[in-house]
Amino acid sequence: MKNYLKILRKCPLFFQIEDADLQRMLNCMGARVVSFDKKYTVMAEDSPAKYIGIVLSGTVQLSRTDFYGNRSMIGTASAGEIFGEAFACAEVGSLPISVIAAEECEVMFVDASHILHTCENNCVFHRQLIFNLMKDLATKNIGSFRKLEITGKRTTREKLLAYLSMCAERSASTSFDIPFDRQELADYLEVDRSGLSAEIGKLTKEGVILTKKKHFELL
Repeated sequence: MKNYLKILRKCPLFFQIEDADLQRMLNCMGARVVSFDKKYTVMAEDSPAKYIGIVLSGTVQLSRTDFYGNRSMIGTASAGEIFGEAFACAEVGSLPISVIAAEECEVMFVDASHILHTCENNCVFHRQLIFNLMKDLATKNIGSFRKLEITGKRTTREKLLAYLSMCAERSASTSFDIPFDRQELADYLEVDRSGLSAEIGKLTKEGVILTKKKHFELL
């Protein structure tokens, strides 16, 4: 696990936990690391919701497919970020989402029950770990509210501009990259891809945005 300490230090789950304690903690919780090729399933929909995933390298995408086969992109997680924690902590029977490797990646899996319930060793850092987990869940909840604000807009144009404005705010710049290609962006905004492409073309002609693949600039 020593090879992953640098990236784990960036993970919000381990905030203010010392390296020596972190290594003992991972051993105590039985953490394991798995490598995935691009497009491979990291967590499958309807699989047991037991584990919290920590991205060590690469990026994963979280999505859900409805009864009619329509995919809704929920979000992404990159190196140092975690996923699956809400479902694992809620102890739901199975995952309502799928997690797919957007590129080659390494993921560390931790059984959530080892975080929610203290072990017989009564590790002093466990309280900090639980606090960090609760803070992450609260932050993700705010993020979900922001997505509802975006997808609740009436038109594709309004949804797209709301999303790009959020990205600019997060990056503190009017020039930024988004984590989605065009189809994935359409899935995230819950709009038709052709309609989205048409709106991007209109906004470009109007001088509102500049774009090339995943890069956007607000003018």
